[in-house]
Formats: sequence, structure tokens, C-alpha cells
Amino acid sequence: MSSSITPRERVNVLLLATAQALFLIAAVTVMTLSGVVGERLATDPALATLPVAAMMVGTLVTTLPASLFMKRFGRRTGFLLGTSVGGVGGAALAAAGVFAEAFWLFVLGNLLLGAYQAFAMYYRFAAADVASPAFRPRAISLVMAGGVVAAFLGPWNAHHAQALLPDTPEAGPYLVLGALALLTMALLAWLRVPAPPPEERGPARPMAEILPQGRFLVALTAAALGYAVMVLLMTATPLAMRQADFDMGQVALVMQWHVLGMFAPSFVTGHLITRLGITRILALGNALVLFSVAVAAHGETLGHFWLALVLLGVGWNFLFIGGSTLLTTTHTATEKGKVQGVNDLTIFTLVTAGSLLAGALLRPLGWDGLNLAMLPVVALLTIAVAWLWFDDTRASSAPRAEP
Repeated sequence: MSSSITPRERVNVLLLATAQALFLIAAVTVMTLSGVVGERLATDPALATLPVAAMMVGTLVTTLPASLFMKRFGRRTGFLLGTSVGGVGGAALAAAGVFAEAFWLFVLGNLLLGAYQAFAMYYRFAAADVASPAFRPRAISLVMAGGVVAAFLGPWNAHHAQALLPDTPEAGPYLVLGALALLTMALLAWLRVPAPPPEERGPARPMAEILPQGRFLVALTAAALGYAVMVLLMTATPLAMRQADFDMGQVALVMQWHVLGMFAPSFVTGHLITRLGITRILALGNALVLFSVAVAAHGETLGHFWLALVLLGVGWNFLFIGGSTLLTTTHTATEKGKVQGVNDLTIFTLVTAGSLLAGALLRPLGWDGLNLAMLPVVALLTIAVAWLWFDDTRASSAPRAEP
């Protein structure tokens, strides 16, 4: 199969994977540092995590317009716009907010970094556009594998780049993000996304006709609910660990392994989808999330936190990449702009809600109760995967039923 992959496909996927890695350094830096900076700059301690929430809101409000913009003007143009305005502009405003000790300017910078994230979330779908059908699952997963780099360099940037400006240390990491966004723009200028073949063009179905499709609903459920559960528990983990008297070094260790769990499997997830099928990978992802909840609810030792967060990361990887791959089979090239936009809009609506609810739910429920509260969501995922399994079985048996 690998012999049929063209050099241009390889170059395109490499460019997208590199862009993904550089973007995720920004995302991890914001998750690691922006709450700390917000706590220092805000007049009200309750607003400390607003910069992090602003990034999620920026992603939420930009996701659908970004998809529709790229449908009209092309992937490369959209990625360059998102990286320049959101990445370079957002990092510059965030750094300026630190320099000026202006909280709301810092929040605005993080909001624009959220717009950067909205465009960057489509790197995985661009991988599907530039790859042949046989290479498509692997292309999507290889682009997602860029997160392995961010697992190391994101926390490193948030901490060590502060040495760049001794007088205003917290501005350093954001200036680095601006420089990385400029590098991303230079790389994406070489991206070449082919036009869809004539047979894939044509009239687009209305969303009212696409939405009820069972396979579309499964793809959306797997990616959106899996992402929401992961973000809610990931956001709550540092708070829960601190309440359990772990130090920040131990918290950082668990979070780094969690991010590795999220992205390291991407090197093989596409291959596993090709070998085993999307349905089995979604089922495995669902089982890993369930196992994660069971481990987390069983105890609060460092080993429990570590294992639960690794399992949660791997489970998210299988659900998100499996759901994204399944989604590409539910629409035509003409329909992809609105379908992918609605998909990611739904995902980040739930992700934003999860990130905002994490602290509020952890306080009354506790760490074990918070994890157990995820069981109804896992049950919905199980129902969706079971339906897909039944649909696959029905489809495979249909030809034999014909006379």
C-alpha cells in the first residue's frame, strides 16, 4: 500500500503534521501558563482562568466560519489567515498584555489564539483531502501525531522561555508562540491541496438531510463526547491532585504522560483503523475511557492518577481519530465545508462546557464522584458504537441476502 503513496502526498502530510505540532505547542502553553498569568493580572481571583476559557470561546465562535471560509477560498488560504491573525496576532497581544499588565488585553490575545486553534483543527481534514483513500486514515493519524512534540515542548516553552526576558518573564513564552506561528506560515505556503475530482462535486444536500444519518451521528458522538469527557477530566486533574497534596512536579508528570497518551498512539492509529476497521477502534477507545474512569474512582495515589490519565488520553485518541475518519465517509466534497464545520462546532461547544464545568463539579463531587458522573456519557458512547457495529454487520450481510 505504501508504494502507491506519491511524494506530494508525503510532503503535504509532513507539512500538516509539522504545523499541527507547532500549533499544539501554543495550545499546551496556554493551558499551562495562561491561568497563572491571569491570576496575577486579574483584579478578581475568580477571573484567573478566564484567559484559558477565552481560548475555548475563540475556537467555538470561529470554528464554523473557518470551515465555510476554507470551503470557498481553499485550505491553504484559510490556514494562513488563521495562523497570521490568530497565531501571530494573538501571541503578540498576549505578550503585550503581559508587558502592560493589562488583563483584558491578555484575555483578547488568548481569544485570538482560540481562533488560531479553530483553523488548526482542520489540519486533520486537510490530511484527508491530500491523501488517497487507502492512505487517508494513516494521513489523519500522522497529522495528529504532531502532538507528541507538543507534549514535551509545550511545558518546556511555558517554563524555560521565561528566561528570555528576565524583566518580564511571562511574556517570553508568548513571543516564542508568535515566532512559531510565523514559521508555520512559511511551511504552509508550500501546502498543495488538490481540487476534488469531478465525480465528487455536484449539488450539496441540506444539513437537514445529512444530520439524521446514523453514521454521521456516530462520528459526531464519538468525537464530541470523547473530547468533552477528556477535557473535563484533564482540566480537573491538576486541581484534584493539588487537593490530594501532590506537588506541581508530580502534577506536571501526570499531565505530560496524559498528553503523550493523547498523541503518541497516532503513529499507529491510522494503521489500526486500516487493519481492524473504524468500528473496532471506536469500541476500543470507548473501553479505554471506561477503564480510565474505573481506575480514577478506585483511588487517589500517584499511580492511580497516572494510569487513569494515560488511559484517558489513549481512549480519546481512538475516539477522536476514529470519529474524524468516519465523518469523512458521510459527506461529499461539496458538502464538507458545512458538515465538518457543524461537527467541530458541536465538539467545541461541549469542550468549552466541559472546561468551564470541571472546577464547579469537582468541588461538590470529589475526584471519584466526578469520574463516576461520566458513566452516563460513556453509556451514550457505547450505544453509538453498538449501533455502528450492528450497521456494519447488516451491510456486510446484505449482498448475501440478494438472489
